[in-house]
Amino acid sequence: MTKLILLRHGQSQWNLENRFTGWWDVGLTEQGAAEAQAAGKTLLAEGIELDQVFTSVQARAIKTANMALGMMRQAWVPMTKDWRLNERHYGGLTGLNKAETEAKHGKEQVLQWRRSFDVPPPPMEAGSEFDLSQDRRYRGIAIPAAESLKDTIARVLPYFEAEIVPMLRKGKTVMIVAHGNSLRALVKHLSGISDTDILHEEIPTGKPMLYELDSDLKAISRRYL
Repeated sequence: MTKLILLRHGQSQWNLENRFTGWWDVGLTEQGAAEAQAAGKTLLAEGIELDQVFTSVQARAIKTANMALGMMRQAWVPMTKDWRLNERHYGGLTGLNKAETEAKHGKEQVLQWRRSFDVPPPPMEAGSEFDLSQDRRYRGIAIPAAESLKDTIARVLPYFEAEIVPMLRKGKTVMIVAHGNSLRALVKHLSGISDTDILHEEIPTGKPMLYELDSDLKAISRRYL
């Protein structure tokens, strides 16, 4: 039996402020840091011994991973960072307050942008203050103007299959520290959740999810620790 841990980053400042974040870098709140440390304590108490950590290239996920590993006394465990585990790109919604956006565009329209499987939000405009085209993390990468959940899945799953699955097949214990939507992409795949039902899957910040997988990497169980 192989173990896979999925961990969403701790609460960020824009989580607290109810703003769309996407690929923009936002720091953890004090609560977010506490959540990351608590996740590490929980994993330590569970007796989890990691072989490898994967995370996005976004600071809130990286900091959460480091804090959790520190509390686990496993700060030495190798960590791989890749943009394909980034949060969904919220395009033109980036930085906007969710409640104010609903007031402007209507609740149904915002619900479609947020929760439909294959409808992306409005694209980010050229010259936006949240434009990342000059960020050296993304050199040579075609940064999306906006992404639906379907678009997010289309980059997360090939990376998972190419880089993470081979380790799981060797029986390695892996932790992925990422974001609400990139983790939902993995949960959809691992648990066989439909396009419709995945829209109702909410992943809380800072709470480790443990998958137990059989030799074919089929999910035996899934539970929060």
